[in-house]
This record gives sequence, C-alpha cells and structure tokens, in this order.
Amino acid sequence: MGATKSVTDASFAADVLKSDKPVLVDFWAEWCGPCRKVSPLLEEIAGEMGDQVTIVKLNIDENPETARTYRVMSVPTLTVFKNGEPVQSIAGAKPKGELVKLIESAL
Repeated sequence: MGATKSVTDASFAADVLKSDKPVLVDFWAEWCGPCRKVSPLLEEIAGEMGDQVTIVKLNIDENPETARTYRVMSVPTLTVFKNGEPVQSIAGAKPKGELVKLIESAL
C-alpha cells in the first residue's frame, strides 16, 4: 500500500472523524473482486489529490463495528466523510472519473 492508509475500528475516529480534510473511506474485503479493481485507482487518486483529501481503507471482515455503524451492506462501498460526517457514498467498482467526482463533491 502506498498513498492510501489502512484504518481500523480503533483508529477510525482519529483518522477519519477528526480529520481536518475530507476523507474517502474504502470499505472493502479480501474476498471481494471489485474491491481489487478499485484499489489501484484509489492509490492513483491518493497520489494526485493527497493534499486535498485523505484516502483510507477499512477491511470490513477485520473491523465489523465501523462497517455496522455506517450500515455497509456491500463492498466496495466508498464513503466521503467531511467534518466527521458521511456526506456522499457509492457502492460497487466505479471508473476513476466517477471516484474523483465523488471526492470533489466534498471539497
């Protein structure tokens, strides 16, 4: 993992909710094919937009509490948090342009 960062149930509040810039959370799982498609796109976007947004990954199998709290029903679910609140969310693998739009909606 390069430009993106892993978060856990324990670090979620500090890394996401208390962040001073928008955070895109990738709720994913090891067994999820579409998650593997989205991952390199998120790395690219994190490299390009890292000064504006933080991109983090939360493994729902290892961190079920946070996934339950935000009612993540399918993976990948990509949710943008701003000022500690979820503001926008999409489910499923999406093309890079759509992911960038999702992030820009919160900037």
